[in-house]
Amino acid sequence: MDSVLLVGAAVMLVAILAVRISVRAGLPSLLIYLFMGVLLGEAGFGIQFDDANVAHALGFAALVVILAEGGLTTSWREIRPVMGTGVALATLGVVVSVGVMALGGHYLLGLDWQLAILLGAVTSPTDAAAVFSVLRRMPLPRRLTGALEAESGLNDAPTVLLVTLVSSGTALDNGVAGFVGIVVYELAAGVLGGLAVGLAGAWVLRRVALPSSGLYPLAVLAFTVFAYAGMTALHASGFAAVYTAALVLGNSELPHRAVTRSFSEGVAWLAQIGLFVMLGLLLSPGRLAPHHLGLAVLAGLLLTVVARPLSVVACAFADRMSWNERAFISWAGLRGAVPIVLATIPLSAAVDGAEELFDIVFVMVVIFTLLTGPTLPLVAKLLRVSPQGQLRDLDVEAAPLERIAADLLQITVTERSLLQGVEVGELRLPKGASVSLVVREGQTVVPDLRTVLRAGDDLLVVTPRRLREKTEDRLQAVSQRGRLAHWLE
Repeated sequence: MDSVLLVGAAVMLVAILAVRISVRAGLPSLLIYLFMGVLLGEAGFGIQFDDANVAHALGFAALVVILAEGGLTTSWREIRPVMGTGVALATLGVVVSVGVMALGGHYLLGLDWQLAILLGAVTSPTDAAAVFSVLRRMPLPRRLTGALEAESGLNDAPTVLLVTLVSSGTALDNGVAGFVGIVVYELAAGVLGGLAVGLAGAWVLRRVALPSSGLYPLAVLAFTVFAYAGMTALHASGFAAVYTAALVLGNSELPHRAVTRSFSEGVAWLAQIGLFVMLGLLLSPGRLAPHHLGLAVLAGLLLTVVARPLSVVACAFADRMSWNERAFISWAGLRGAVPIVLATIPLSAAVDGAEELFDIVFVMVVIFTLLTGPTLPLVAKLLRVSPQGQLRDLDVEAAPLERIAADLLQITVTERSLLQGVEVGELRLPKGASVSLVVREGQTVVPDLRTVLRAGDDLLVVTPRRLREKTEDRLQAVSQRGRLAHWLE
């Protein structure tokens, strides 16, 4: 046990420090963790791990925690206008993507139909951890990040069900109509069950007085896990349930919300590190052959250039986005741990060719994450979907803000923002909201109504939580249209 703790602590510290490298490079940290796992495995330090059943179970447990954190930290106000797009991408978009990949896998890659369908099913869902970690650092319109976050939170459920049924060979035992009925039931029951657990959990936590603030995050996480396990016991989609329950709890007025958010983020990081290192251990480099690289590149190109764009186009009816925004959504469909975890399902079911499928998916995820992750800022700039003067929340853990139900916003005045030259008093923020601090060239300034804002200023704005939306809208309006924004509207 002492040796396990020593190695585990060392891996954890290296993984935490590696986050800084991944942030600077614009890469999801999963790549570093995957390589750490490969290095620790049989090709490196010699740690043997080849139990697909354990990997499958631990992978699902980690995905539950990651989806819970995604729901708890997602703003319903931001994703509500684009929830239809997210649902369409997670359902119809998945169907289109699976169909294209299955056809390509069979006729182009030479896979039999079972492996071709499995290839389409495991590669179609986007990865919540990758989407949250990369896109939340980019100044993008809320409709884009909201649609991608909703998609990544919801598309695990149908693909897990499809991969499980195809791997067991029972997908069409009840016919096509029976299969569609099972999928619809599991998704609908999972969402409704998660909604019920989330509402019940919020009701309970608002009415109990726990003796320690540290118990509230544990209770919230327990409710989300309960939603997953409870719906799974009822043969409904646990992944749909855990994300829905977490979304409800994360957007409810609960005690110690900041503590809960910080705790969920820490636990999610722990789950990601453990998951990716484990998946790296599961890969056997000696099993890789040159043709695996070719198949992985062909599958990745088919997914990125054909399947993903077609799935986005098929869901165009659900939104009013421009074609530039749809093109960005197509490119930003980041894959990560989810396809690799899903590839462990046929591996644990001993499907013929499952090892080759796992190797192809692993290599494909690594190559195309390296391609898409760092290029997202450039693609956003070329497609002109990245706005200037974007508001971003400041993570605050101070308890007094929780007691007064207020939020602290950080706003940066960019070179192209029309906030520059505007006096603080001319912002005309909603009554109760105020600019509490201006940071200018490293110096702090306590502003008054006549303080003139300049390019490069960072503002700290305190607003009551009920007025946050109006405060953000007002600041965004002045940033885009200047001090006369109210009349120019």
